[in-house]
Formats: sequence, structure tokens, C-alpha cells
Amino acid sequence: MEREAPVTGAVSGADIRRGQVVQVLASSAGGIGAHVASVTRGLRADGAPVTVCAPASALSLFDFGDAATSPVEIPPSPRLADLRAVWTLRRAIRTAGHVSVVHAHGLRAGFVAVLARTGRPLVVTWHNAPLSGGVRAVAHRVLETAVARGADVTLGASSDLVERARRVGGRDVRLGELSAPRLAPGRSRAEVRAELGLGEDVPLLLTVGRLHPQKRLDVLVAAAARWRDLRPTPLVAIAGDGPDTDTLQAQVARANAPVRLLGRRSDVADLLAAADLAVVTSSWEARQLFVQEALRAGLPLVATAVGGIPGLVGDAARLIPANDVDAVDSAVRELLGDPQERVRLTAAGRARAATWPSEAQTVAALADLYRQLDRGSGR
Repeated sequence: MEREAPVTGAVSGADIRRGQVVQVLASSAGGIGAHVASVTRGLRADGAPVTVCAPASALSLFDFGDAATSPVEIPPSPRLADLRAVWTLRRAIRTAGHVSVVHAHGLRAGFVAVLARTGRPLVVTWHNAPLSGGVRAVAHRVLETAVARGADVTLGASSDLVERARRVGGRDVRLGELSAPRLAPGRSRAEVRAELGLGEDVPLLLTVGRLHPQKRLDVLVAAAARWRDLRPTPLVAIAGDGPDTDTLQAQVARANAPVRLLGRRSDVADLLAAADLAVVTSSWEARQLFVQEALRAGLPLVATAVGGIPGLVGDAARLIPANDVDAVDSAVRELLGDPQERVRLTAAGRARAATWPSEAQTVAALADLYRQLDRGSGR
């Protein structure tokens, strides 16, 4: 697939200071919320006025800096509560005063923003693809069509999302690259490993993300159960929380797998510094933040060749098929037994990461887009 031209540009906050930028977020406990928080802080640092409209849980979970906030309870799936969310969002936009642009993140937020249109330019970023078939897939396509045709600009977090948006009628569809924040560890490798009860010779495998069926962490746990025959036996650390927590914990216990569920962590940089290998077993990802964090930290990565991951990492990671326990098992065993290949992947990963846009560049590109839309709206 031909690589789409990303949103690019450089602009100061003064260019969009004429009006508010309203960021709209639905329920989120992971990468989407972290991205919106990063963009919001960047815009505010440049002096742009920003209002974040999101569920109260997201407003309390993420750091939006000194931006104005307005609770809007957008449920995770379409329901009658959307009507209340539409009315609440419309009121919040009206209260914000002179609004230059509304930017909704995800289809749920985009759908509510489309219904709440107040005449201001609307940008919608698509972060996820449908993972189920049948009636749900049909409903998802209806939602995609409404959002794509209702947005002035659609940004896809990966090229496959760009193509989906175009197929359902998106008017102006572009690649919108998401950048992970740069992380700096606060503790030494030895300190973190001591907390986990690990000797220096015990391999530590790490994955970070929401405990959700999309991540296919059941595949990782099944593969980890096979590694009990390795000496020393590696430990798999899974950082995050979500709806699959109890199911995964039960699977770990049944299989006696060397896996530890760490829960939601604020010290991902420390965990990356302590780990020997990163593993991603998702059935689909766009531009996953943990993949970016791992390569920037110089951590060799095993990841499924799905969604936007191949285009993101190139040859700087060991790519494997999705939903394949044997592939995970084989790739991890090979890398644990090949120090030279791990060194090669470390160097390749850091080189690849150096080509990605920084947080500041991502914010500048969005600010430039907002300015263009504001000027084009005639206000």
C-alpha cells in the first residue's frame, strides 16, 4: 500500500489563538486519552486556548495541563445516552465562546460531535478498526459512514484506517501520525528488577496496554506457559488494566504461566529500562504507543504484523502472524538465545524511532491544520 502523506506543518500557538480548540474524547483508559492529553498540553504550551470535553473518568485519569475541561459522558457504545451527550457537547462548545475548530478522537466521540455540529470545522481522528463480524461489523460501518461524511477532515492513525475512511465517503482524509511521549526512567534497572524479585540473569519480557480482547494477551500467556522449560525461566510482566483482567489472571493460574499482571503503572519508563524484550500480540493496532516507547528505549521487540505496526517499525522488530502461539513462542526463544540479534534490533529500533515525528512536531502539524480550517470557515 502506498504510504499516505501525513499532516505536516509548523506553526505557533499565536496562529490559532483567535478561538478555542475543542478536543472531544469518549471513554478511554489508554493510548487515545494519552494522545489527546499530549496534544492538549502542547497546544497550551504554545498559548492556544483549549477546552477538553470528555467523560469525568477520562478527565481525572489523564493530565490535560491547565486546559479548560467540560464533562461530557460519551458511552463506549451507541445508545440513547448519546442524545444527552450531544446536547451536553453542544452546550459546552457554545459556552467555550469563539471556537476555531472541534477535534474529536475516535468514532464514538466523532459520532457525537457530528450530531452536535454548531457550524465550526470538525476534525475526527480514527484510532481503531472493527474487530468483530456480523451485526456489530455492520453497525460499525454505519457509524464509520456517518462520521466520515460528517467530518471536514478525517485523520487516520494508520494507512489502513485512511483507506477505510475513504471507502465510506470521507471528504478530506489524511494520515495523522500519533507520537508517543519521550520517557525518562526515574529508577535504575537494578532497583526495578529487585522490586519484581528478579535476578540480573532472569529475562524480563514486557508488554504495556489495556487488558482488552484486541490485545490477545491470552496468546502471550499461552506462549509463556511453554517457557517454564527455559533456564532461567523468563518472567512476563503485563502492565495495564481493563475488562480482561480477571480472565487473564485465571488463565495464568490454570497454566502456571510465569506471568505477572502489574496493573496500571505510571512508571513505564522504569519498566522499559528493566526489561530485556518487548512483546506485542495484538490482533490489530494502528500506531501503538507502546511499540514506539519500546523502540525508543532500545528494547528489542516481537510484534504481530497487523494494522499500522509493519509500516511503523519496518525491519526494526521481529514481526510474527497474529493469533499464533507457536509464532510467539518461537520468536521469543530465538531472540533470548541470540544476543547479537538483540543488539542489532536495539540499534535498528533506535534508528527507526529517530525518523518518527516528535510530540512537538505532531502538535505543530495539528495546529497548522486547525489554522487552515479556521481561515477557510470565513470567521
